[in-house]
Amino acid sequence: MAEVAVSFLLDHLTPFLQEEARLLGGVREEVVLIKDELDRMKAFLRVADAKEKDDTQLQVLVKQLREVAYDTEDVLDEFMLRLAHHDGDGCCGFLHKIAYSIKSLIARHRIASELPKIKARFDNISKSLEPFRNIEQGSSSVVIGDTWSDGRGDALLIEEAELVGIEEPKKQLIGWLLDNDSPLKVVSVVGMGGLGKTTLVKKVFEDERIKPQFQSHAWITVSQSFNMVELLKNMIKQLYGGALPQEMKIMNNNNELTEVIQEFLRKQRYVVVLDDVWSIGAWNGIKHIFPNNNCGSRVIVTTRILDLAKTSCLESRDYIYEMKVLSDKKSWVLFCKKTFKDKTCPPHLEKISREILGKCGGLPLAIVVLSGVLALKDKSKTVEWVMVQRNLGGELEDNDKLERINKIFSLSYFYLPDYLKICFLYLSIFPEDHEIEKGQVIRLWAAERFAQEKERKLAEEVAEGYFNELLNRSLIQVLEEKIEFSPTRYRIHDLLRDFIISKSRELNIVTLASGKAILCPQKVRRLALHNSSRNVEENKCFERLRSLLVVGEVEGLDNSSVSSILRGASKLLTVLDLRGVSLETFPPEVSELVLLRYLCLRNSNVKFIPGSIGKLRNLETLDLKDAVVTELPIEIGKLRKLRYLVAGYLVVGPVEIGNFSFLQKLRSIWAGEVNGNIIMREVGKLTQLKSLKISGLRTEDGKILCSSLEKLGNLRTLWVDADARRGKWNEFELLDLKTLSSGPPLLQKLHLFGHLEETPHWIASLHSLVLVNLTGCKLRDDHLLQWLQDLPNLQRMSFQDDAYVGEELCFKAGGFKSLKYLGLFVLQELRWVRLEQGAMPHLEELEIGHCDLMGYPIGIEHLTNLRSITLHRVDKLKPQNLSDRDRDDAWDDNKLAHIPHRYIRIWHTT
Repeated sequence: MAEVAVSFLLDHLTPFLQEEARLLGGVREEVVLIKDELDRMKAFLRVADAKEKDDTQLQVLVKQLREVAYDTEDVLDEFMLRLAHHDGDGCCGFLHKIAYSIKSLIARHRIASELPKIKARFDNISKSLEPFRNIEQGSSSVVIGDTWSDGRGDALLIEEAELVGIEEPKKQLIGWLLDNDSPLKVVSVVGMGGLGKTTLVKKVFEDERIKPQFQSHAWITVSQSFNMVELLKNMIKQLYGGALPQEMKIMNNNNELTEVIQEFLRKQRYVVVLDDVWSIGAWNGIKHIFPNNNCGSRVIVTTRILDLAKTSCLESRDYIYEMKVLSDKKSWVLFCKKTFKDKTCPPHLEKISREILGKCGGLPLAIVVLSGVLALKDKSKTVEWVMVQRNLGGELEDNDKLERINKIFSLSYFYLPDYLKICFLYLSIFPEDHEIEKGQVIRLWAAERFAQEKERKLAEEVAEGYFNELLNRSLIQVLEEKIEFSPTRYRIHDLLRDFIISKSRELNIVTLASGKAILCPQKVRRLALHNSSRNVEENKCFERLRSLLVVGEVEGLDNSSVSSILRGASKLLTVLDLRGVSLETFPPEVSELVLLRYLCLRNSNVKFIPGSIGKLRNLETLDLKDAVVTELPIEIGKLRKLRYLVAGYLVVGPVEIGNFSFLQKLRSIWAGEVNGNIIMREVGKLTQLKSLKISGLRTEDGKILCSSLEKLGNLRTLWVDADARRGKWNEFELLDLKTLSSGPPLLQKLHLFGHLEETPHWIASLHSLVLVNLTGCKLRDDHLLQWLQDLPNLQRMSFQDDAYVGEELCFKAGGFKSLKYLGLFVLQELRWVRLEQGAMPHLEELEIGHCDLMGYPIGIEHLTNLRSITLHRVDKLKPQNLSDRDRDDAWDDNKLAHIPHRYIRIWHTT
């Protein structure tokens, strides 16, 4: 598959030609010719990729094309490496300019000699591909139909096993179909491939309660490669009872066939299933067929695409059923039913069976198929089962039954747009069951240039769109977490991960090293280290290495081993992620990687960043979170392309931070020094900033910060920590934020740590605010809840460490309509929490900790959506001035009876 490499190179060439036109001189024409040739090949390659598996000669040519594409990228980047230069002053500056001019001539000469060779290789491959170009003439749907169509056999495979846990969703879908609403309704069933969407809908469609209620029925498999005329004729055939009228057989006009269907359905109550719809465009082309005859008709759509499900159900938003993987318990029931034919698992096989089952990740198709393989194994020979477990990744390709799973994943992959394929395969860098951090992935994709600026969107915004698209296609799963307005951690299904590892290795996207002998291509481009660095240092395949990533805990990595790897690696390195590595000092080799765009030393023991970091002029991400660095060198000011700078809590940065005009995230910068006022003024120049954390803010610098915040119209997250008084970390200086006329309009998260004289009035204007966290503010005025309660998007709110110092918090009726989480911690003066009926109607989780209360929250019975309450180390005080009956009522456990999850740890009564 050369399509991914060629598409990536084309994306690389366009900005290269725009940005480096002046430097290229006469060789620019050669680059343009190569780009034109790649453009011509690209349309052919998508079709060729589908046929490649069946043609050895085509496989060889496609591999050669992929290698030439990679070599072209190398030549262009070597050109940029040779042109990299450093500033100098005075006489040194003059000498630098002379040296740079000489280097520029040498670089142009080098690229001028290499590009014709590259062009000749492309020409030769293009000629060799000529005999295959006839397949380009046929429609892509024919190719896809021959090679990739999954039919619906996999659905039948699951059906034979009778999906475990199907009764509840079946009941819900039947209820939607048979409700009393007369208008046409669309019901969508959405989820990743292999979950059993088709099986579920088929059970509903064939249920004895359904067919008598509808006069007409049709089941249409749409798939990616559907033909509209054939689809319409198939629907007519089913509606007419199995035979297509003779006069309609010769019809080939969409409009005529559509009119036939609409006329037939106009006065009937009908139910039509559209199984396996792959795009919103397909839905838009089909939906107009169905007349809204107010007869209670229903259309059922199954799809892997969440946005499609939402689009199809615009008029019936509540009719979307999102299928999830099976729970561990239900997975085990299905596994035993198929593997042991309804018998229990033998004790000696239970441990290995559960380990194998874990690989299925609750995916019904995987469980059924894998069970079918194990059912044929000798139950007395545990070793045979162990071999299946060890070789499960390889078995996906080698076993005919398991190939069904691979086929499901291949189909999802094949229909990804080019720009998503390489992003998706890149996720193979993460180990099994690894929690994937969305922000990290977005920054890596941007640094790798998988996502680039377009249509006024920053590269990171484009990358986030790509991530959400993979999520929307059910290829990434959200991890279950506590209530959060936006999930940040995700995972990939284990078997899907096996698939992308195999595909990534085939295309030389990522090479994995986990302590075993590395099965690497001749030229490794991206290396991800898992578990151990053994066999890496002595490897000689790293001369073209672009990315080195440490993911998870890796044994044997320290300063010596990292330096050894970097000395043998390419100077073309653009991504270096050494998070969690036991580094004591900054590796000196890093400063020579002048093309580096991404550097992560998170969770290391590095204390000092040398001035030589100023050489890294292309650096966009510098991640020092949870390292022990306390000061950044002045030379860091030369890194004008920085977009993401994250350091520790007490890091002193350069005074002139306003030079970082592209900076989007700055966390955290220490402002508790004599230059704090200058730093706060410089912050106002960072107009692209989306996330800002200020630590150690002094009272006298608050007004300057407010002035700067007025200029930060793109800010989404603001975190301000006041300076501690005389080293007492539980006592903060006054935060003077009164002079801010209105808060940043797009602000979503607000964290304020420090003493506030009064609630800032501008909080009431933060209509985009989703999360607020106040700590140590010592507020006692009535405006605190008054100005927060009407914010339309506020979902998460917490007060900590005497953020509020009154005796009662009263949540008024009609307030906090979107709030889902409320946390109250270490509020020493608080005695009562009062909840009026109609307040916080959507609250799901309430946590109270280290507070001295006189009773459970008054009115808690009104919170009908509350599913979890935690009272941790709450002192149970006896209410004063109350009768004995009222005192008992204050702590009546029956008030909490409607809450499913209760975690109560009450301390002594006084």
